[in-house]
Amino acid sequence: MLAFSNMATFRGLLQTRATIFLIRNYHKQPIEVVWKKPEIGWTKLNFDGSRRQGQASIGGIFRNHKAEFLLGYSESIGEATSTVAEFAALKRGLELVLENGWTDLWLEGDAKIIVDIISKRGRLRCEEAKKHVNYINVVMPGLSKCVLSHVYREGNRAADKLAKLGHQFQDPKVWRLQPPKIVLPIMHEDAQGKIVLRTK
Repeated sequence: MLAFSNMATFRGLLQTRATIFLIRNYHKQPIEVVWKKPEIGWTKLNFDGSRRQGQASIGGIFRNHKAEFLLGYSESIGEATSTVAEFAALKRGLELVLENGWTDLWLEGDAKIIVDIISKRGRLRCEEAKKHVNYINVVMPGLSKCVLSHVYREGNRAADKLAKLGHQFQDPKVWRLQPPKIVLPIMHEDAQGKIVLRTK
């Protein structure tokens, strides 16, 4: 009788765990992610940071309302955290914004913490990150129109490629006429509105 009771309890436990597993997987259904074009007259910057074995690099890409390439950048920034790299990528992008005289900007990155800190004026302990954020907070209000948003990594693939590419360079790279070939397939898919599934 005791053995039967234990077996019933074991079966009940299995059913409970199976139910929890199903619930968890139900909430992990793939999410459709699409890179979106900016409106006419706007310029969109997708930026990203990358970190490998303590070494960080940054990258970003500017496109217009037709998803046409305007400018891209990539560079190594040495030892830094992932968070600092994300801020540095946005800061470098804003420097190029000022150089090119763009005023209506859509800024988009895949690190939600960066968007939250900038939009909510969150506090930072890292002095290096603070320097980047101070610059960002000065430049953004000075633009005619400026929107900062978060996108999943699947919608930030071009910037991700450029950020990772930065690990290869000793000097900063800026592309003004043609992007590096490595991002051309992604740019084409973005322009076509390809849906990328996020499964994590």
